[in-house]
Amino acid sequence: MLMKEGGSMPGRKPAKIELSEKVRQELERLVARRTTGQQKAQRARIILKAAGGKNHAEIAKELKVSVDMAALWRGRWLALEEIGLDDLSVEERLEDLPRPGAPSRLSADHLCQIEQMACEAPEKAGRPISQWTGREIADEMMKRGLVAYISARHAARLLKKGVSNHT
Repeated sequence: MLMKEGGSMPGRKPAKIELSEKVRQELERLVARRTTGQQKAQRARIILKAAGGKNHAEIAKELKVSVDMAALWRGRWLALEEIGLDDLSVEERLEDLPRPGAPSRLSADHLCQIEQMACEAPEKAGRPISQWTGREIADEMMKRGLVAYISARHAARLLKKGVSNHT
């Protein structure tokens, strides 16, 4: 019989998650912390409920998530169990997996140069504006040869997100 990602066979109790006190406290801290993203906090709640002996259906009902989501995060947590906390923190275990797609064409060096440029006053670059806009920073990036082409929208996202998040 095939096993589901949650580590359980159909109709059987899902695999048990056992948490050390340190890990339990870290998960509870993530749930309580105001700066924790909603998805990450929800994933922490799923793991805490699973460790409390709840099955996927009970977790789904209590947290208003799908049974598949409860099973997915139990399975991911269990799959990472063998990796030490020094190598992969509790919070990192709750992050999304990398999504498919083309790798970024912006190197770490490019991102540093873009960040430095974004910190400069646009007037210093000869721009008649007081704040960078997506269009202006895209034009300046291409003018300086940092990229062959970048859309104003992508440049604006880099500004909004803060390119320092990438480095």
